[in-house]
Amino acid sequence: MGIRFVLVVLAGCLLLAGPLQAQQKAAAVVEDLSAPVAGIEVFDFLEPGRVIKLPAGTRLVLGYMNSCLRETITGGTVTVGAEASTVSGGKRQAEQLKCATNLALGSSQAGKSGAMVFRRGPGTGKTPANVPEPSVTLLYTAPVFAVEQPGELTIERLDQPETVLLYKASGKLFDLAKIGKPLYAGGIYRAVLHGKSTIFRIDPGAADGGGPLLLRLVRF
Repeated sequence: MGIRFVLVVLAGCLLLAGPLQAQQKAAAVVEDLSAPVAGIEVFDFLEPGRVIKLPAGTRLVLGYMNSCLRETITGGTVTVGAEASTVSGGKRQAEQLKCATNLALGSSQAGKSGAMVFRRGPGTGKTPANVPEPSVTLLYTAPVFAVEQPGELTIERLDQPETVLLYKASGKLFDLAKIGKPLYAGGIYRAVLHGKSTIFRIDPGAADGGGPLLLRLVRF
């Protein structure tokens, strides 16, 4: 009975680990898709080597998390790379966003949080004493959170007293811009979802509301 219970628990852990491992290995995220395409949907995370066949005239927008490259691809066969796509028989336009590089998580953080890191803009203050150093700085006031499965998202401000925010997060991405609930520029926050947490900063010079996904994406 005991062995059977352990096997059931292990199987459940493997099922839950699937979406997380896919996100951790992903190189790009589908930001927009003008028409249905077999095998992919908006907000899917894509691993290198993935091949996508776009019907003529179908527009796909990909955001690359390692290079901060935003691609608009129309038609053709798309092969996802580590930092950019290869396109055959279609049209590709690339925009280099003004963000920086990925954070190499230390061993103490591995498995707890993962996010893109952006260089601090002019006038960014230091992290207050007794507040953990943020793993990511966002350039817009409305973050987008990667969601593995529906659950309660808690957002707590750390640099000064503020009401703790609670949301029912669902879908693949939970966007504060879509519900009209931006955070404060300059604030440092902790987000918790399904027991995993990450700490992020809103840049003091952050633009209001929503913007390019890569400049406001928070992953756990």
